[in-house]
Amino acid sequence: MKNITRIVLTGGPAAGKTTLISRILKEFKQEDGWKVITIPETATDLISGFGIKPFGNCVSMEDFQYFVIEDQLHKERLALKAAQMVPEENVLIVYDRAVFDDKAYISDEQFVKTLAFFGKTEDEILAGYDAVLHLVTCAKGAEFAYNFGNAARYESVEVAREKDDLTLRAWSKHPRVRIIDNSVDFDEKINRAVNEIYSLVGRSVPQSAKRKFLIERPDCDGLVSTYGAASVDMMQTYLASQNPRIERRIRQQRNGTEYLYFYTEKRLGEDGTRWITERPISEKEYVAYLMESDMSLRSVRKTKYRFVCGDCRMEIDIYPFSNDHAILFVYGDYGAVPDGIKILKEVTGIAQFKNRALAESQKL
Repeated sequence: MKNITRIVLTGGPAAGKTTLISRILKEFKQEDGWKVITIPETATDLISGFGIKPFGNCVSMEDFQYFVIEDQLHKERLALKAAQMVPEENVLIVYDRAVFDDKAYISDEQFVKTLAFFGKTEDEILAGYDAVLHLVTCAKGAEFAYNFGNAARYESVEVAREKDDLTLRAWSKHPRVRIIDNSVDFDEKINRAVNEIYSLVGRSVPQSAKRKFLIERPDCDGLVSTYGAASVDMMQTYLASQNPRIERRIRQQRNGTEYLYFYTEKRLGEDGTRWITERPISEKEYVAYLMESDMSLRSVRKTKYRFVCGDCRMEIDIYPFSNDHAILFVYGDYGAVPDGIKILKEVTGIAQFKNRALAESQKL
């Protein structure tokens, strides 16, 4: 029996929706029986791809919503049909904004009239989503991190705050709206959103506290046979950056029979604050970014083995440049060391064992 969960990610500009999508793709993996179908933001697609803009004397805001809603409804029909066709039993359909986001840009009367044009009512549209995660814009409580990352949709801090309020009001009738605010740092904000999704699909939240150990390189076949470990091949490449406080990187990751690609930026504030954003990219974009590689660093290739020992989630990274050592990640508390694994020392937080240092040294 298919288990299809439809989740809307909404909120004001620069809220973390794109980074959350990247995290969802990593959490709900094909090898674990999941299929994630993502629907990109329709308004941005129309503005950047078709040149249809509700500003610059192109079309009125009301007319623009006809384009947006028609395209959105079409995408949602295709996504649901695809969810029913894919072989995986557990499917997440993730919408980067959806129909009710348009209500934040026109009057209530105009919105109802536009839906009626397509033979829809507000209640019918709301019934098409199982949950709504409202990520509050960084312009409210995390202003230092606000940026105009979406070149197709420039909005000032003041406008971002206003649109965030209007968007939350637009979705307020949905029975399962969850608000993810900026009362914590950005990593924890994304963790809270992911935890909500685990709750929505009826799964326990994986332990997130992480420790890192240098170990003797284990028998990989033994990890598979003893613990049922699933392997994922990855390659991380660092990109050149003109700003010393911004680290840029891309990652290729095998997900079952498919490959996923991500672009990541890590920004360091004057006070040491770290702010990491990430977005999925296409294979074409990935290849283009490779041309911007930092030539002083090598790509870090590894095979990650994921498994559970007792009640503890573990990961082991195997690197092609080390025949003797590997890295073990332990999430949460653990008891005895698993059979076949010999810990040499804990390296949590030690710079020389982080990916950027490994890109330079190629040595464990």
